[in-house]
Amino acid sequence: MSYQDWVVLIITLTGIIIYGVYKSKATKNLDGYFLSNRDMPWYLVLLSIMGTQASAITFISAPGQAYTDGMRFVQYYFGLPLAMIVICIVFVPVFNRLKVYTAYEFLENRFDLKTRTLTSFLFQVSRGLSTGISIYAPSLILSSLLGWNIYYTNIIMGGMLIIYTVTGGARAVAHTQKLQLVIVFIGMAIAGYLVVHLMPSGVGFMDALHLGGKNGKMNIITSGRTPEGFDWKDKYNIWSGVIGGFFLALSYFGTDQSQVGRYLTAQNNKQSKLGLLMNGIVKVPMQFLILMLGVLVFSFYQYNKAPIHFNETQVERAKETSYKNQLNQLESEYASLAPGDNDGKSKIKNEYSGVLSQSLPGEDVNDTNYIFLRFVIDYLPKGLVGLLIAVIFLAAWGSIAAALNSLASCTVVDIHKKYFKKELSEKEDYRISKFYTFGWGIFCILVAEFASNLGNSLIETVNILGSLFYGVILGIFLIAFWFKQIRANALFVSAIISEIFIIIIYNANVISFLWLNVIGAILVIVIGYLLQPFVKTEKKIVS
Repeated sequence: MSYQDWVVLIITLTGIIIYGVYKSKATKNLDGYFLSNRDMPWYLVLLSIMGTQASAITFISAPGQAYTDGMRFVQYYFGLPLAMIVICIVFVPVFNRLKVYTAYEFLENRFDLKTRTLTSFLFQVSRGLSTGISIYAPSLILSSLLGWNIYYTNIIMGGMLIIYTVTGGARAVAHTQKLQLVIVFIGMAIAGYLVVHLMPSGVGFMDALHLGGKNGKMNIITSGRTPEGFDWKDKYNIWSGVIGGFFLALSYFGTDQSQVGRYLTAQNNKQSKLGLLMNGIVKVPMQFLILMLGVLVFSFYQYNKAPIHFNETQVERAKETSYKNQLNQLESEYASLAPGDNDGKSKIKNEYSGVLSQSLPGEDVNDTNYIFLRFVIDYLPKGLVGLLIAVIFLAAWGSIAAALNSLASCTVVDIHKKYFKKELSEKEDYRISKFYTFGWGIFCILVAEFASNLGNSLIETVNILGSLFYGVILGIFLIAFWFKQIRANALFVSAIISEIFIIIIYNANVISFLWLNVIGAILVIVIGYLLQPFVKTEKKIVS
């Protein structure tokens, strides 16, 4: 990067940290540290929800996803608005009425302590691992594109945000997410404008979309049907998006503490619901525009020669092996093709990836996650590259900070105060909360340090990881709300059996990951029903 880019990057990141520490003043107890004294207005709740969900992976990987697979990924979010309505009607009033710190406190009232502990544990495992990936993913891409050491990048990416997260808790998270999102959206909007601006004279925004559509990139609605019938392994179609996406969103926003903790900071029920409903309205168009950026980049490369492989650092390392001549030969063939010869380019790129795989055994050579940033570094003016790199850091910080805050709250409230020391003074609560926040930050950095080969698309990887747990967690909450005849022991065994089944189904690779959320929830309910007559009933029902 240029000198100007480094100046922009350092000033932006330093400013966010200072702002987070400045805004971190809150009552030094659990209410202040984890829930910002429950005094947030709806618009800060909305921005905090969006900032938690929209990680760096969203802004890095989604344009590359659209570049390679078209717009159909947007269907993944089609069930979200309906899920927001259900959560506002069912979940929010209960959580606010009980004045819980975590969503899982409610489960002890309804069932027993072991059910609460199991559900909180499942959340902490899934969120801890996915947060580590949220650190690793942008670090990997930045280190590859800019030549930075991946291990140091992980430490910087995770370590800097720990400063204001540990210092200020939920209040620092909410206020910094507000500023982070403003900078992120400005940066992405500038990038979108420049993609179109850099195209040949006479080629405008609509022309670029039309070109993308001609090449199959505007596939916004797909049915999932093939000549052989419905393809259950098809990842993104209208049915998996509306049904599977609904169950995933219901679990994520209704039972995942990283999101529940955002709207528990609201002043009252109305402010919580407004924040959630506005998220349901804004999220789909926002994701649509981010994906559209990938279509615009695809159209840009119809007029300009795209790299044969977007991860140049990987190519350089591959050329240090005995496969150098093969790679150079394929590059020469690729360079001789016309810019719009997509079939020819695709054929040679596939051959090139095969040679890369042979030269770098064990490495993931898919370059989907590098497409957008490669464009940024190659074509954006000095200063703006630094801003877009800052966008990656800020988007990562927004989601990771909220995750650390939620992981710490569950560890303190669901584990420490239940199994280690139940009675703590406000000062002790505050001190132990900061300790666990720091501890989870270190854990997530360690996960990032050991993560590798995450798959085709980082945004898919995180969503797959969530889908392995979210269905079962949602099933537990659905039973708590609506199936009063199923009691604690039957539910506990059912949840464990269902989780094992979900892992087996995923490993069998017989169905798209979005359907795992539906299957997991249904399995918990059905198995719970079947087990209930055979287990001891031990707990009164508290609604």
